[in-house]
Amino acid sequence: MNPRVIALSPAHSKLADVLVLAKVRLNALVVATTAGGYYMAAPHDFNPIVLAVTCAGTALVASGASAINQAQECDTDRLMARTRLRPVADGRMSVGEARAVALALCAAGLLLLWLGGHGVAALVALATVVSYVAIYTPLKRLTSLATIVGAVPGALPPLIGWAAARGSIAGLAPWTLFLIMFLWQLPHFLAIAWMYRDDYARAGLPMLPVVDPSGAMTGRQATLWAATLVVFSLLPSAVGLAGPLYGLGALVLGLAQLGVAVHFAVHRTQESARRLFYASITYLPLLWILMAVARV
Repeated sequence: MNPRVIALSPAHSKLADVLVLAKVRLNALVVATTAGGYYMAAPHDFNPIVLAVTCAGTALVASGASAINQAQECDTDRLMARTRLRPVADGRMSVGEARAVALALCAAGLLLLWLGGHGVAALVALATVVSYVAIYTPLKRLTSLATIVGAVPGALPPLIGWAAARGSIAGLAPWTLFLIMFLWQLPHFLAIAWMYRDDYARAGLPMLPVVDPSGAMTGRQATLWAATLVVFSLLPSAVGLAGPLYGLGALVLGLAQLGVAVHFAVHRTQESARRLFYASITYLPLLWILMAVARV
């Protein structure tokens, strides 16, 4: 094969590397839940331009945070099969380059949120970045409890959207969205951690399935968090954000996901973890769609 063809392969182009660094596909969830938070907070005749600017700003900030994370974790990324080909870990991009890209993305996103969304939205986005890169990422090397801490920045995007629509995150309603996102992440990430536990062990990261080889505690926690989510997912109806159709649908979805979590807790196989992973990524968009359809 011609080496020039390999060198010019799109998989290793600078643009492709920047897109991998920014985790563009994975950050689609961040943008979607930001849009959901905005929609649930905004009046029925909301401004679509503000919504678009808010989503764009959040996408830039999330991409910047992902870039910082990869610069911070390039040493452990090199040790894991699923991350060793990331640009910094693979040596195609220096740590300095990654940090420069990250700074540019975060600065652009925060400025866009401040000018086109609302100052409070920009501050929540800043809190998301700081908690992700300065608290969660270092903790991953120290304790399995980092997964719980990491669920905090992951739950903040709906509050960015809410703040852009209302100019505030005061009151119970926006925090019900935060709680749903917080609780949803825990069985989701426990399933991922179980599937890739050998990778995490090789990198020396004490994820729960690494320090709990039998998986008994991992299964119990996945079930506990899924059960807790069933209860808290009903809050939007209780606080007047969504009607009874949402409450019924949320209950059905939550119980279905809980059943999959219980199956994982009992069997603790690769396949049962994969089922829980897919159940979680099916549950979340359906829940948000229900919420949007049943919005009061």
